[in-house]
Amino acid sequence: MAYQFGPALREKLISNLAGFERTSLQNAELRTAAVNLVITQHSSKDQACILLTRRPATMRRHAGQFALPGGRLDDGETLQQAALRELHEEMGVELSEDHIIGQLDDYPTRSGFAITPFVVWGGAPLDIVPDPEEVARVFEIPFDELDGPEIPYLEPQDDHEHPILSAPLATIGDRVFAPTAAMLYQFREVAMNGRATRVAHFDQPHFARR
Repeated sequence: MAYQFGPALREKLISNLAGFERTSLQNAELRTAAVNLVITQHSSKDQACILLTRRPATMRRHAGQFALPGGRLDDGETLQQAALRELHEEMGVELSEDHIIGQLDDYPTRSGFAITPFVVWGGAPLDIVPDPEEVARVFEIPFDELDGPEIPYLEPQDDHEHPILSAPLATIGDRVFAPTAAMLYQFREVAMNGRATRVAHFDQPHFARR
């Protein structure tokens, strides 16, 4: 199996991420945030997966949207500290910075954030206890699903030169849109396949900009 969970896959991901020259954003007008691409073993397959969440419909911002666990920085925090704190608060998963195996490009959002994605080797099994105030559901997205030919799905726009990027995922029975889809796509290209790929130029749908 190409994406069997274990040490060999971990080393492959680390090697591919180490060879990637990421870009960071230096823009004082953007607020900083950090998210996690958490890798663990699928609960019903001998394969690695990425954890994806769906926000509760009751949230004030981005209600009902699919997301990676993460959020904005508290005063005095580093990006790494914020990412792991948010992971613990949202999903009850407590990991150290030693679990971070790489980073992807910063992604500027239409809602005014610069998001730094961290790739986190969560190990297995993970004891996930979601906070119902922040997480309505947790999905396990298998690596082979991320590597499917349907991703990326690009939609041209009349009012913008770059298309909207989304990722159709059978596990959720829906599409995930940028920014989250852009980070998943870059993870696939860079970490899984060793292909240097930029995604910050892809646009987001209007509902993701609020």
